[in-house]
Amino acid sequence: MNTEFKITFWGVRGGYPMPGPTTVGFGGNTTCVEVRVGGHVVILDAGTGIIGLGRELLKERQAHHQPIIATLLFTHTHNDHTQGFPFFVPALLPTSTLYMFGPRMLHDDLGAVLSRAMLPSVFPIELDELPSMRVISSVRSDEMIVLDDPSSPPQVCARQRDCPETSPSEVQIRALHSHAHPKGGVLIYKITYQDKHMVFATDTEDYHGMQTVLVRLAQGADLLIHDAQYTQEEYTGGFTPRQGWGHSTWEMATEVGAAAGVKQLVLTHHDPLHDDKFLEDIEQRAQASFPGCLLAREGMTIEL
Repeated sequence: MNTEFKITFWGVRGGYPMPGPTTVGFGGNTTCVEVRVGGHVVILDAGTGIIGLGRELLKERQAHHQPIIATLLFTHTHNDHTQGFPFFVPALLPTSTLYMFGPRMLHDDLGAVLSRAMLPSVFPIELDELPSMRVISSVRSDEMIVLDDPSSPPQVCARQRDCPETSPSEVQIRALHSHAHPKGGVLIYKITYQDKHMVFATDTEDYHGMQTVLVRLAQGADLLIHDAQYTQEEYTGGFTPRQGWGHSTWEMATEVGAAAGVKQLVLTHHDPLHDDKFLEDIEQRAQASFPGCLLAREGMTIEL
């Protein structure tokens, strides 16, 4: 049995990419997190970070002569969480199989949004022309995605009634619909494997007070990855306060982590205008509030 549960950050920015000499330390790509768990490849969001991940998966395929099989989990379909997908090399391979899940946003499902982003007027290859096999599905808060045999497709079941009896090799993915982000909200994902738990909560905001549903979901988690795009000064002050924009401050994130009693807290979705020096200062301040807290960096790997 493959007992690996490893998380790697490929993109940690929000908004838009910010490459350059002032962001080398933390990275400039938008959101993408790879999870290797129980023999499966699970990818959280497809910002520009997924481009580098795709090249790495291609190298592995060439070295081991195995087709690429991956499960992609989209939190929502805003541009900084999807803009890398058209350049994801595995999607261009006829031997690849991609199981893609995401929320239904307003009147559109995931497939419709990705199709529009690849129309001929803005991109040379349409979604339906990609040679890979893609299975695209919407997922709701009352459903669970179950991964068992890596060679078999994921199973989706209603958690309260028809989920199969669990096995030691099973990976469970639960989605929580958070409405604390403009135009339809986002999905927060919890991945569970062999009594280890991680929660990915980006593009969420606690401006009405702490999200008790998120605290319950993350209770005792081994790892919580939480949005922390703004400082408190940016959030409430200046010419353009960010309150209501659907993102948290690092103070909000550390409060959620402490209330949930998580073992490790990583802050992500860094503002594109926050350079390395600025983020290092935020990390020191956050660590004073939540000991051991880290800011996500491209290439950073955590093993549970």
